[in-house]
Amino acid sequence: MIDYAFLQSLDFTVAWTYLPVLLGGLLINILLTAIGFLGGGVFVGTFLAIANLSPHRIIRWPALGFVEFWRSTPLLVQAIWVHFSVPGLTGLSTTPFQSASIALIFNVAAYCSEIIRGGILGVGKGQFEAAKALGMRAYPTWRTVIIPQAIRLMLPPLIGTIISIFKATAILSVLAIDDLLRTSSRLSNYTFQPVEIYTTAAVLAFAVGAAISLAGYFAESALKGASHGR
Repeated sequence: MIDYAFLQSLDFTVAWTYLPVLLGGLLINILLTAIGFLGGGVFVGTFLAIANLSPHRIIRWPALGFVEFWRSTPLLVQAIWVHFSVPGLTGLSTTPFQSASIALIFNVAAYCSEIIRGGILGVGKGQFEAAKALGMRAYPTWRTVIIPQAIRLMLPPLIGTIISIFKATAILSVLAIDDLLRTSSRLSNYTFQPVEIYTTAAVLAFAVGAAISLAGYFAESALKGASHGR
């Protein structure tokens, strides 16, 4: 049975009052997501994928070990370890946001490297051989033949990964980062209206996730249209 009296007692004006504060926390999550995906998924992940495809064991094995370590341990543990252990080992202190960014970059790089590697392998050796038969050099082959086809294969799982990164950033509030979750918790304790605050936080998070999915849909459609137009 639904308790309609409870529903009528909810007052979402408190959420509207503190909406700017919640949006500020949400912005931190979005920023961490961008840092994790661009720095880890695109930049570091691409280098790891190429290293894992190398025929040389001295290059492939360290990259494989890095990927397996960061994929097999929880992000929460990684963030805490980076924040408290790295300063002790190196003497370099980091802010909570910096520690969270480092842990997120390495964690995301490990996952995205496998997506990128799978996308490259999915193109097939025949494409390389065809480009070589046409006299194309390595760089034009990768730029015009391999990468465009690999991106179409990588895009759907990468979009899902971006959404996962966004949700995972909530874990990093353990480092006292004023993200959406920590901000919601503080507002909930201050206003004594947790349902209204956390419901609003959930709606904001859903809006971002839906926007990422929609952007991915348009990107996939654009790539399909470009491939059909050739």
